[in-house]
Amino acid sequence: MLQGFKKFILRGNVLDLAVAFVMGAAFVAVVNSLVNDLLTPLIAAIFGKQDFSALTFTVNHSVFRYGAFINALISFVLIAAALYFFVVAPLNAMADRRRRKAGLPAIEDPPTEVELLTEMRDLMRTPPRP
Repeated sequence: MLQGFKKFILRGNVLDLAVAFVMGAAFVAVVNSLVNDLLTPLIAAIFGKQDFSALTFTVNHSVFRYGAFINALISFVLIAAALYFFVVAPLNAMADRRRRKAGLPAIEDPPTEVELLTEMRDLMRTPPRP
């Protein structure tokens, strides 16, 4: 049983997953710092308020902290924007440049549902081959 466990642990994909997990954890710190230290103060400079957690209302002695939700929503949008503009878009551009440099065509957008359904409809309408 221990030999099987050792074989499982030393398998390449488990080690790759462990490295990816550690790199992801380190990347979280970088993205959080970007959002908390640069983007959030920028929002505060524009709108005049950085922390909305004090915003609440009460119904039947129950406190609804909608400000905390607003903070979480703003944080989510800022993190998603930071990831897209600072990671995804540059990596896609770099991959596209590499493909063009290698003489390969650029990656096209996948077809939409309407295009796929139209193609299926057209295929269904064509008579069978003899």
